[in-house]
Amino acid sequence: MSSDFLNALAELEREKGIDKSVLIDAIETALVSAYKKNYGTAQDVRVEVDPDSGVFKVYAKKTVVETVRDDTTEISLKDAQKINIAYEPGDVVELEVTPSSFGRIAAQTAKQVVVHRLREAERNVIYDKFIEREGEVMTGIIHRVDKGSVLLEIDGVECIMPAAECIPGERYNVNDRIKVYIMEVRKTTKGPQVIVSRTHPYLLKRLFEIEVPEIMQNIVHIKSIAREAGSRTKIAVHSDDENVDPVGSCVGQKGSRIDRVVAELGNEKIDVIPWSPDPIEFIANALRPAKVLMVQINESEKAAKVVVPDYQLSLAIGREGQNARLAAKLTGWKIDIKSQSQVEAALFDNQDETKDNDFDSFDFDMMDMDNGYDNGYIDSMDDFAIDNGSEANSDS
Repeated sequence: MSSDFLNALAELEREKGIDKSVLIDAIETALVSAYKKNYGTAQDVRVEVDPDSGVFKVYAKKTVVETVRDDTTEISLKDAQKINIAYEPGDVVELEVTPSSFGRIAAQTAKQVVVHRLREAERNVIYDKFIEREGEVMTGIIHRVDKGSVLLEIDGVECIMPAAECIPGERYNVNDRIKVYIMEVRKTTKGPQVIVSRTHPYLLKRLFEIEVPEIMQNIVHIKSIAREAGSRTKIAVHSDDENVDPVGSCVGQKGSRIDRVVAELGNEKIDVIPWSPDPIEFIANALRPAKVLMVQINESEKAAKVVVPDYQLSLAIGREGQNARLAAKLTGWKIDIKSQSQVEAALFDNQDETKDNDFDSFDFDMMDMDNGYDNGYIDSMDDFAIDNGSEANSDS
């Protein structure tokens, strides 16, 4: 190998961070395989590359024996002692067996090794770069839409947004710039694979962190998020500073802050809810914009029964149950919603306090969120009764 080739290795070491000695070791290993492929595999050989001159030599290892039966692996004691008088039977002698025609093969092999190691190093650089960005929001340019999945480029690297991570109904056009959440970085045989998302709840969290300085300064805290991407999200916020309005901080003057987040998410509706350590207050807040008359909780089952005015029942439940479903996900409590008239009718009919099976409750079975995020559910609570006495007091 020429000095130019070694200079190229030194340059790769400087620019790509690939150790020259590592490359030479890899070349030596590859040359052993190339030699055996072209000149027979019986010999035990070693290749040595001079790191300064680039000269390579092939050495065959042979065992010293009294009588030679296989000259590819053995050498007679007499011939061995011509090399060094100290050799004895059983010793291993290395003999140079570099073929004169091996130069072209060696050059091709070395080139292949360098190309492979260079590609491997570039893959490692990409992996190291993006593994540090997992959980962050980055801007990408859409390159292609293929069978529902979106391929986009971020910092010169192609990333994939699977169909399940695309916002339902959102249009993706080539060359559009969009913000995405770096969800996962995988090592594959074809190199690192960067998986991004537009539906992950933490995309919304990171967008609020960008828009709301109080969140970045840990003055306002995002306590929980319940999201149905492309449709509606509820986000619970809190501040330990009594002088700071956490909801107002997130909304901004005339809605300026939240409007930018909404615009980035294709006009997804966002409700900012004040978090409370009191589950009764938190559940009532989570059902906004509906007005709540009463919340009764069962802490052992983490279940809540909520009473709302008749005219607020459909609002509390929401279209296709969305408002109640998001409230349950946001709070982590099972929620059963009843109208005031339903409760009063049950009381008037002198129902047993431990039964309300005649109530027309709006129930959900546990919902398994396929996207792998936090499970949220609303469940029926037919075995959990409203305290008649406490309700009578609340109505008075």
